[in-house]
Amino acid sequence: MAGRFVKDSGIQDAPDDIVQESLLMLWSQTENGYEIRNPEALAVTVTKKVCLAHLRGSRAVMQSIDGVDLAGGPSASDLTDEADMDTVKKSLLSMLTPTQRHYLHLRNEMGLSLDEMEEVTGCPKTSVKTTLSAARRLMMEHIKKDL
Repeated sequence: MAGRFVKDSGIQDAPDDIVQESLLMLWSQTENGYEIRNPEALAVTVTKKVCLAHLRGSRAVMQSIDGVDLAGGPSASDLTDEADMDTVKKSLLSMLTPTQRHYLHLRNEMGLSLDEMEEVTGCPKTSVKTTLSAARRLMMEHIKKDL
C-alpha cells in the first residue's frame, strides 16, 4: 500500500519510511497494553493515516526569494498558538482516565471510526461511544468552568 501511494502521489518519501511509521504506531498501541483484535485491519487504517500525513506535509507553499524557491514554513504566531493548544490539550487529557485518553487518541489522532475502535479495543461500540461522550463532557465542563 505504501509503495502504491508513493508511486501514485509523486511525493519524494520512501515507502519504507511510511511502513516504519505505521509499524511504530502499531507497536506503540501494544506497548500501552491495549488488545488489538484485528491487527491487519488496524495496520491498513494506520498506514492510510500515515500516507495522508505525508501527502499533507508535501504540499508546502513555495515562495520565491530573489529567484530561489523556498518552502514556506509556519509563522511564529502559528507556532505559539500550536504550543498553547498542546498545553491546553495535555491539561485536559490529564484529568481523564487512561481508557478515555486512549479512546480519544484512537478517534481524534488516528481517525478511527467506532466500528474500527470496536475491532481494536474489543469493547462494544456502545461502550466506546459512551466513554467518548463522557470524556468530551468532562473536558467541556472543565473549559466552561475556567471561562
